[in-house]
Amino acid sequence: MGRRPVTVRLARWSAEHPWRAIAMWVVFVAVCFVGGNAAGLNEATLEDQAVGESGRAGVIVASGDFADPAVENVLITARTGNLDRTAAQAAADDAATRLRGVTGVASVGQPVPARDGSALLVPITMSGDPETASDRVQPLRDATASVQEAHPQLRIEQVGGPSINKALDDTLGRDFKRAELLSLPVTLAILIIAFGALIAAGVPVLLALSSVAAAMGLSTLASHLVPATDTTSSVILLIGMAVGVDYSLFYVRREREERAKGRAGLDAVEIAAETSGHAVVVSGFAVMISMAGLLLANDAIFSSLAVGSILVVAVAVTGSLTVLPGLLAKLGRWVDRPRVPLLWRLTAPRTGRHGEPARPRFWPAVLKPALRAPLATLVISVGLLLALAAPMLGMKLKFPGMEDLPRTTPAMQAYDRLTAAFPSNGTSHTVAVRAPAEQADRVRAALTDLAGRAAADPLFAPAEGDGPKIKVSADRRVAVLEVATPYASRTDEAARSLHELRDDLAPAALRGIPGVEYAVGGGVADSEDYSRHIEEKLPVVMAFVLALTFLVMAWTFRSVVVAVTSIMLNLLSAGAAYGLLVLVFQGDWAEGLLGFTSIGAIVSWLPLFLFVVLFGLSMDYHVFVVSRIREGIRAGMSNRDAVAYGITSSAGVVTSAAIVMVGVFAIFASLSTIDMKQLGIGLAAAILLDATIIRAVVLPSLMTLLGDRNWWAPRFLRPRAATPPAEPPTPAPELVGAR
Repeated sequence: MGRRPVTVRLARWSAEHPWRAIAMWVVFVAVCFVGGNAAGLNEATLEDQAVGESGRAGVIVASGDFADPAVENVLITARTGNLDRTAAQAAADDAATRLRGVTGVASVGQPVPARDGSALLVPITMSGDPETASDRVQPLRDATASVQEAHPQLRIEQVGGPSINKALDDTLGRDFKRAELLSLPVTLAILIIAFGALIAAGVPVLLALSSVAAAMGLSTLASHLVPATDTTSSVILLIGMAVGVDYSLFYVRREREERAKGRAGLDAVEIAAETSGHAVVVSGFAVMISMAGLLLANDAIFSSLAVGSILVVAVAVTGSLTVLPGLLAKLGRWVDRPRVPLLWRLTAPRTGRHGEPARPRFWPAVLKPALRAPLATLVISVGLLLALAAPMLGMKLKFPGMEDLPRTTPAMQAYDRLTAAFPSNGTSHTVAVRAPAEQADRVRAALTDLAGRAAADPLFAPAEGDGPKIKVSADRRVAVLEVATPYASRTDEAARSLHELRDDLAPAALRGIPGVEYAVGGGVADSEDYSRHIEEKLPVVMAFVLALTFLVMAWTFRSVVVAVTSIMLNLLSAGAAYGLLVLVFQGDWAEGLLGFTSIGAIVSWLPLFLFVVLFGLSMDYHVFVVSRIREGIRAGMSNRDAVAYGITSSAGVVTSAAIVMVGVFAIFASLSTIDMKQLGIGLAAAILLDATIIRAVVLPSLMTLLGDRNWWAPRFLRPRAATPPAEPPTPAPELVGAR
């Protein structure tokens, strides 16, 4: 007999030295977490995150080193009818007097009337660091509230960047806190239902949480090589809980199954290591390959997410191969305690009792069409999934704008009234210019001319107050002009105004100035440029992920056919998820049902991120199921019986793992922002489709139809003859010989 696999050797050592394994894991997690915190986080800079022309505009503006203080506004409007200008002026004077005495206010400007007379605006400049202004804005809001009490006949509101950020932080912060608080009990509850025992349910959660903690520390250390972004920790938690629970679930279920057949504790752990442990390693590599594809996007955000995801998957795989066998060996049969009476009776027979193999009833019934009429089943199921994927062809990509944020807060309602009365405070484009200092006067004259041409164009909004406001840096090398448009950021008119600026107005005004460098940025430009960036990079990332996944699957299963079908099924799953997202979110029929306002598009960053996450997580299930089918083939079963054995023996654990993921992702779908809703629903629906229709209908019908051709490979890839297991697995009797 050849040398035992490394997964078995690791598991045996861990099972024979459980306390050492557990202690080493605890020390590893603690060192990673503490070391990461000690090293500190290196965050990505604006230049790191620059994409396209809008990114260049941001870099030019930053190079001007402008002292941009935080600005707030007191907006005075009529509750009904026309605004009483005398009363509004009195309220503005009162507001100015009160706010000048508030700590954190640097100055209060003169009231600015709206062009149509519907509002009066009092600008307020805050002192201190603008990055922390939202933390210091509450005293200003309190003063504005006291002005409102003194003038009840008017509507007096505070609106501005800091107050909007504070309101959104409060609202979205509660959302995320609720999601984080719910995800753990939801996961634990599903696992209790799956196992029927509290300790068995707690082990996967414990390993997942420790993997997340270690990965958080490691990603902080890694940020000094690949700068981190503020979304990295959330993705580590999301991916870490998903794969950490999955890998432990696969391992624990197999170990319990072998013990139920009468295996001794050490033998059960070894068999789990040789089967589920091997599947965990392969699926872990598949997930890491998928996430590594993000590095090819040449994007600081995706690079940061890739590093964090790879680290948490690597840690979860390591934990499942090292500390988990020791933990299971130490717990022994205590892993099935304390039992939840009703749930235990429902789950225990699935792992078999009194040494008898499990005899499921539900999954054999689901499988019968695939085994008896594989071609018809394959055509119908694939046809349905392709029909679901078809709307993907009409996918549009856009960034959400300010108009897409939740309108449940007074700050956002005030923002709507502000932009209605003062359009230049809404959507705007940033014309950033860098030129030699001696050209500063020519640059200013060119920008003034540009603003005048824009003011005469209905695609742009005229400047409020005394003409265009052009900012010039202290060294006179950088100048910035804001050009407003009266249209919302994701409308076609706003996009046309951007292209007119970039293609006509800016070149005409700035061409010919020696040494000039300019770019047009802003919210509309960010959306346009990032969508184009994603469209360019998605094929590159997909090609990389598909190619490396093919190699890993072909080498693992020694079959070119298995590798090709794996990729085809995962592409089908991802396509169905894309189609479902377009169907739900690009129209408005589901707005009331799911609590969102359609932006008529999919959030720009979502397709690329969704592809790599879904491809990686789907491979978890595929590797686990195909590994069980291959067990049956190696035990001497016919292809049909091996498919039946593989699906029925893995269906319970795959379904449990999928339900955990669907439950966690569905919580994210309950958040207020449209991007989190799309991410949560996209992931939840795709995982559900993948674990049910793909794995229980399409896969078995395809593998039954292909028969022995499933395992074809070139001569150099074919495995050497292996000794069959001493006790071959027994397929479900309801399916043996089904024709």
